Amino acid sequence: MAKVYNLEGETLKEIELPSFFNEEYRPDLIKRAFLSAFTARLQPKGTDLLAGKRRSAESYGKGYGLARVPRLPGGRAAFAPMAVGGRRAHPPKVEKILWERINKKERIKAIKSALSATKDIELVKERGHKFSITELPIVVDNEFENLKKTKEVYNVFEKFGIAEDIIRAKEGIKIRAGKGKMRGRRYKKPKSVLVVVGDRCEAILASRNLPGVDVITAKDLGIIHLAPGGVAGRLTVFTENAIEKLKERFGE
Repeated sequence: MAKVYNLEGETLKEIELPSFFNEEYRPDLIKRAFLSAFTARLQPKGTDLLAGKRRSAESYGKGYGLARVPRLPGGRAAFAPMAVGGRRAHPPKVEKILWERINKKERIKAIKSALSATKDIELVKERGHKFSITELPIVVDNEFENLKKTKEVYNVFEKFGIAEDIIRAKEGIKIRAGKGKMRGRRYKKPKSVLVVVGDRCEAILASRNLPGVDVITAKDLGIIHLAPGGVAGRLTVFTENAIEKLKERFGE
């Protein structure tokens, strides 16, 4: 059983949770499913097949007391991997298999396992989330989906006792150490609350501007949302409508 809260944080009623919230916790399957979903987004990359080879360099052959590397007129080495401006010895190839596959039944079982982990307080705390509510998962009335302002969503989180996790995420935003700063990945942002709604609604726009908060519909919910980095136990808020949609997707 789970309590359904209104927007004031008061208990409206109790509902029976679907059976997948009692699924066995399988961190091994969750990790595999995450790697499969993560690597599926990688873009194949490789070098130009003629990179470093557009030179008129030829080896002088033996008998000159020089290394038999291809040389340009004038004697400078070229073309070879050890030469300045030469080709790469083992460049990245587009044929490389990046996507780690996983069986469909295993992927579904991993998602169910990650869903069951959202109600385990110890697992959620191990992920680093901060909250004062004593019962998980958090199920909120469908009125939540009609919220239009970020401030309204934050006020609801305060009523539930999970607003401190938003503050933790905001204070944890750091500038990346490496070259990723120049490649559109300047900041490292901690993951905070995951909001699962039934369908496309105004609450999606209202929620996603909060630091670390992700919003997703029940239809699109995947392991990459429930277990960022392959670690389950994310602090999650479900709307009552989302629970019904998940029942339709995964069964009772």
